[in-house]
Amino acid sequence: MARRPRTVGPTAEDPAFSPLHMLELVRSAVPPVHPAGRPFVAAGLGLALAGRRHRWVRRAGLLAAAGCAGFFRHPPRVPPVRPGVVVAPADGEVCVIDAAAPPAELGMGDTPLPRVSIFLSLLDAHVQRAPVGGEVVAVQHRPGRFGSADLAAASTDNERTSLRLRTDTGAEVVVVQIAGLLARRIICDARVGDKLSIGDTYGLIRFGSRLDTYLPAGAEPVVRVGQRAIAGETVLATLS
Repeated sequence: MARRPRTVGPTAEDPAFSPLHMLELVRSAVPPVHPAGRPFVAAGLGLALAGRRHRWVRRAGLLAAAGCAGFFRHPPRVPPVRPGVVVAPADGEVCVIDAAAPPAELGMGDTPLPRVSIFLSLLDAHVQRAPVGGEVVAVQHRPGRFGSADLAAASTDNERTSLRLRTDTGAEVVVVQIAGLLARRIICDARVGDKLSIGDTYGLIRFGSRLDTYLPAGAEPVVRVGQRAIAGETVLATLS
């Protein structure tokens, strides 16, 4: 009786060897690009296509497209489900934990509130996420300087957009997008009256920036200076 030939490795009939499965693996490993970054990626690819006969131009275009895709990446995040938590609005390093009055343009008075600042380097994902679930009660933009975002003066001197959120329990949390040395564009898609869930993406800053989160009086930050924060996941504080 003739023996059936032995196969080595996956075959077309093997469900583990599927082009669709491989595509899903790639999609899960490579985060999508925020819509604001697509024109930059397209410009790099266009340069590579236009200079396809010139090696260095082609390489420069591909590198630019890859760099923009990395900068504008929009990775999925899973916020904590326990109630009352305030999560980081951005990826980056916790650079300041102190108390300060919220931005004057919000009209919340001069009483200092607990504040946690996160510095975003060029290597961090630059999308911003809602630190709590609630209603947007104020959005204010204020022009300013474009100093280095890791300096203390950035919170008061740099261009910024402030978002005031009110939770279902009445607690208010303020998150401020602050432009940096290279940042020339703050994007805030949230509008007054919008209802955001915790971890929802609401904006983006390009390129390099800082996020300040003002907590209600009495809230105690549970992070420390120098800690890496993950937007939508790292808990900054718990509301009483």
